[in-house]
Amino acid sequence: MAGAVMPDPNPVGILPRPGPELIARLRSVSMLDQARRHAVAYGGHSRLWSRPYAVAKPRTALAVAPVWITTYPPAVITPDDQSVLATLGEETLWSALSQIGIRAIHAGPTKRSGGYDGHKYTPTVDGNFDRIGFDTDPAFGTLDEFIAMSRMAAAHNAVVIDDVIPSHTGKGPDFHLALMRHEDWAGLYHMVEIPQEDWDILPDVPDDRDVVNLAPEIVDVLAEKGHIVGQLQRVIFFEPGVKETDWSVTKPVVGVDGIARRWVYLHYFKEGQPSLNWLDPSFSAQQMIIGDALHSLDALGARGLRLDANGFLGIERSSDGMVWSESHPLSGVGNQLLGGMIRKAGGFSFQELNLTVDDIAAMSDGGADLSYDFITRPAYHHALVTGDTEFLRMMLRMVREYGIDPASLIHALQNHDELTLELVHFWTLHANDMFTLGGQSWQGRTLRTHIRETMYEAISGPRAPYNLRFVTNGVACTTASFIAAALGYEDISDMSPEQVETIKKVHLLLAMYNAFQPGVFALSGWDMVGALPLDPASVTHLMEDGDTRWIERGAYDLAGNCSDKMQSHEGIPRARTLYGPIPEQLKDPESFANRLKRLLAVREVHGIGASEQVDIPDVEAPGLLIMVHDLPDQRGTQITALNFGDTPVDEEVEIPSPRAGPVIDMLEERIDGELGEDGILRIQLEPFEGRSLRIAYALPI
Repeated sequence: MAGAVMPDPNPVGILPRPGPELIARLRSVSMLDQARRHAVAYGGHSRLWSRPYAVAKPRTALAVAPVWITTYPPAVITPDDQSVLATLGEETLWSALSQIGIRAIHAGPTKRSGGYDGHKYTPTVDGNFDRIGFDTDPAFGTLDEFIAMSRMAAAHNAVVIDDVIPSHTGKGPDFHLALMRHEDWAGLYHMVEIPQEDWDILPDVPDDRDVVNLAPEIVDVLAEKGHIVGQLQRVIFFEPGVKETDWSVTKPVVGVDGIARRWVYLHYFKEGQPSLNWLDPSFSAQQMIIGDALHSLDALGARGLRLDANGFLGIERSSDGMVWSESHPLSGVGNQLLGGMIRKAGGFSFQELNLTVDDIAAMSDGGADLSYDFITRPAYHHALVTGDTEFLRMMLRMVREYGIDPASLIHALQNHDELTLELVHFWTLHANDMFTLGGQSWQGRTLRTHIRETMYEAISGPRAPYNLRFVTNGVACTTASFIAAALGYEDISDMSPEQVETIKKVHLLLAMYNAFQPGVFALSGWDMVGALPLDPASVTHLMEDGDTRWIERGAYDLAGNCSDKMQSHEGIPRARTLYGPIPEQLKDPESFANRLKRLLAVREVHGIGASEQVDIPDVEAPGLLIMVHDLPDQRGTQITALNFGDTPVDEEVEIPSPRAGPVIDMLEERIDGELGEDGILRIQLEPFEGRSLRIAYALPI
């Protein structure tokens, strides 16, 4: 229009336009470009049509990998001349793991993560869950060492599990190409170019930062103007002054066309983890993430893949003005694409999805083969703290009510994250539903508050100062320090041998809960050595953004080859441990490792992991939990009986068994009574004791 004043394309002064050399360098190491180049090898070949892929196959995945150890690469202590991957691929370590009954290793994210400033790589901001490349992170080793680890696992009848992160990346080459509006890279992310006339709404970015988090009131203004959808249903990792919303804004960035732009982008997690856009016409996110998955399976030799944070792929503003960012159908579609492609390539996948039970059930239909058990995990922690299994029984029954096969769940001890107390099921979709607990009726939101307050008071704060709350999500602790808090130990700096033995006994009880039911059993390197939390002062530099989880990620030496090392290669201090390295434990018949070995041997011989759960009976004793399973191939009825309380249990329980028969104590390998026609079984347990009983059938059913 004649006389109109056109906005200055470079309103902040002279900023250099990115040159072709920079663009070429970024593009050559970008994940999207690598995925597109690798995809050429699959076209026109029959390999990806030789396997069924439409339906999730949890029991097939379970048969391949029934028992896992999860490691956290930055915490692995290595000899001076070895990398993390070389250490995890050592024959002596695998010999010990195989003896215990480990059939898979989830090595954790080992691909390049963090950021890239155009000249050099910058460190990860979230424990390598901010991926920026397909290449192996040099901090952990090489591609050849990953392949060697996969081969060593295979030699011991085990598999390697790797990671795919479909919801976000780090601020690497792909993110910078998006900011520069190079070709279709901007379509990778949930990012919006803010018009220059609205830049006065945006905060300034300090010289030492490249982005700042937006305050809620600014997000609201941008939403009213139609630039972004607005505030999400919840702010994960909320921290005042650090992360108050899921949106951040950049400094002005000059694009390949010479125009300076300021972008507002979504990040469900930290600001260094920009969220991917799974419904952009370029379909760049799908290309990149599927390429990443196939690279892990075909180039690295992984057999399984974790789909991390896979429940956050869809976002839209609803007609009522609210933002729909969880339970979105697009997440289900995205997971079907990923799960199907992984099955096509001969692998399996699992989802670490801490959402409602509805979401876990829905997204397992055609998506990931296995799901992390976020349903009963906080409930078994609650059972130990309170000595009452009622809430745990409620959640176990809920699994079956929603049509979820317990064999499709990964029942786990500690992992790299906090002990979660989000209880999302009772917070979002079912906040107004009514539940009964302790003889009272509770709204979902009120029940959630009650459970959380009980747990926070018992396992953090003055009663357990060695554990720290993690923002609004839960508590940062190790399994051993959680147990110590549940037992009422206020000081773990100098525990008596009796206290350590009690922690070990309870640790094995929790292992038995997770292992003696259908599904995958997983434990971590921290569990194997009995790690305690780090002194917060030793990891202050890692907790500047409020991430207290670093106290639970202490370094450990699984094989016992580095007794003189006081930190990992990544600089994480060595954790104090109660049990010690695995080979050393295997020399002691009463060690944690040897007693766990016995449990896993019984689980494997009788096929407990592949059983069918048939009942969670009512009980009288508060601390008693009974799980009843049909063993495979008509081997009988199996009963897992656990006492989460500190007083003995002597109770008669009605067992739904097809017929009467002798009762075998599976751990002691002896006959222990008879189940009569009335189905009444007497259960006797000492405090924190577990038993596995089998009703033998002499004749076919």
